[in-house]
Amino acid sequence: IVASAEPSYLTIPLPADEQGRLSASAWERLAALVPGQTAIAIGPGWGQSDELTELARRLYADVELPMVVDADGLNALAKIPEALAQRPQLNGGPAPRILTPHPGEFSRLARVSTREIQNARAELAVGFARDHELVLVLKGRGTLVTDGRRLYENTTGNAGLATGGTGDVLTGLVTALAAQEMDAFEAAQLGVYLHGLAGDLAAEELSQPGLIASDLPRYVAAAWKQILPADR
Repeated sequence: IVASAEPSYLTIPLPADEQGRLSASAWERLAALVPGQTAIAIGPGWGQSDELTELARRLYADVELPMVVDADGLNALAKIPEALAQRPQLNGGPAPRILTPHPGEFSRLARVSTREIQNARAELAVGFARDHELVLVLKGRGTLVTDGRRLYENTTGNAGLATGGTGDVLTGLVTALAAQEMDAFEAAQLGVYLHGLAGDLAAEELSQPGLIASDLPRYVAAAWKQILPADR
């Protein structure tokens, strides 16, 4: 279905359960493919099940690559918070992990209310990233990116990006940057900035209320043109 909707996407078949969700047995196929990759993202479009929770745990704990976790990958980890401390070593430290929750998802991960999060976004985001040695992207107005030491508040983006699916575009963009061996914090920072800038460019032409997630990829190239040197 995905490949027929967008022929430029490369896809692989994976085992599914009776409801069409990935099954835990997909682990063997994914584990065989991982050595040829440079980064991985998990979560968008997954749905939720006990098997997917187990698959998320194994991927998070065992994959020796930079990983971006979003959507139902975050919901799975929220059910097994001990998994956040279980990850392999890469280049002398924990394998990079970039988590990209909106406030509701962060509430489940951090075990605090969304009201508390909105009242202390920076403090809670920095503390969570520091305690779990990861990069946290706390989405929302003025999206925050932190690795527990550095903190960046994004200046691009608009209310049109609150529509469903735009976070999946961000996941893909950050993963693509991490796949080019960028530092995890810098990949998240640049990805968030470009994603918001693409949203601003799209809104200029389409309006904020009319913006949908599938519009964004068409404006990512224009966003890149604004930040790259003229000779690139």
